[in-house]
Amino acid sequence: MNQLIQAQKKLLPDLLDVMQKRYEILQYIRLTEPIGRRSLAASLGISERILRAEVQFLKEQNLLEIKTTGMILTLEGSNLLKVLEDTMKDVLGLTHLENTLKERLNLEQVIIVSGDSDHSPWVKKEMGRAAVACMKSRFQGENIVAVTGGTTLEAVAEMMTPDSKNRKLLFVPARGGLGENVRNQANTICAHMAEKASGTYRLLFVPGQLSKEAYSSIIEEPSIKEVLQTIQSSSMVIHGIGDAKTMAERRNTPEKDLKKIEENEAVAEAFGYYFDRHGEVIHKVHSVGIQLEDLESIPNIIAVAGGSSKAEAIEAYFKKPRNTVLITDEGAAKQLLREVSSLNIN
Repeated sequence: MNQLIQAQKKLLPDLLDVMQKRYEILQYIRLTEPIGRRSLAASLGISERILRAEVQFLKEQNLLEIKTTGMILTLEGSNLLKVLEDTMKDVLGLTHLENTLKERLNLEQVIIVSGDSDHSPWVKKEMGRAAVACMKSRFQGENIVAVTGGTTLEAVAEMMTPDSKNRKLLFVPARGGLGENVRNQANTICAHMAEKASGTYRLLFVPGQLSKEAYSSIIEEPSIKEVLQTIQSSSMVIHGIGDAKTMAERRNTPEKDLKKIEENEAVAEAFGYYFDRHGEVIHKVHSVGIQLEDLESIPNIIAVAGGSSKAEAIEAYFKKPRNTVLITDEGAAKQLLREVSSLNIN
């Protein structure tokens, strides 16, 4: 297949360009349907005139349908996207990128979606869709899924669909998060994901940051203790990786801790832990829920993080061995490999 693609790139480069453009149109409609032509043109950065011709062609091929509410994919269009997925990964060079990054970060599996979520918000939805597919491929008969907060995990929740095999799904927040923006809290995302999956959920009503005294006291509360035991029995964790400075500011971190995070040059955050570029923990938030050491006993861990601005954070987090599947985007992957190459040259 690879040789055929290389030959086509040389002999028929226009063919692959057209194929890529039409694939992107179908892909975007799948993520946002129903969508109007004007919104689609603006989102993809192409003129309405060009899009009109492409939409007409795709409609004639019975790949999309135009309704009063907007464009939607037909069953044939959805099936074609599934068939083309691996081929397009090869065409876009994503398969090679996945293998290179997997080797570089020493991971079990890396899944890369096209685009850069820093510049195209729909790419975050595509990462969400890839994350849902990865989760479903790893579900067993009974599952406890721990979910962290953040905008990327909200995209995963939005793309969640019911499990066709009707397996038992219980969703729990990976850690306390009261005090953060309600939409980004693990509780909110956990409940949203459970509803979309037709599963059940338990919530954890504790602040994201606690003093040592409050932490020691709160984990002894019977209702908290019970939820905590469920969380620590998780069969799967799905989490984000944040930029340290952004996360510290979002959580209204006390000035003393903020100074510590800056002085020790933290670049990444996950599970309330802040990491420097070598992957060393330089600060830890006292929060109820999954701790870093708990991950060793959890069989399925999926990290979802993308955007070229997250490259340094992703690399730092994976400096230490992690039994994790990484789902990211082309922007983060290329930036990360570029940074590693420049370090090697220097």
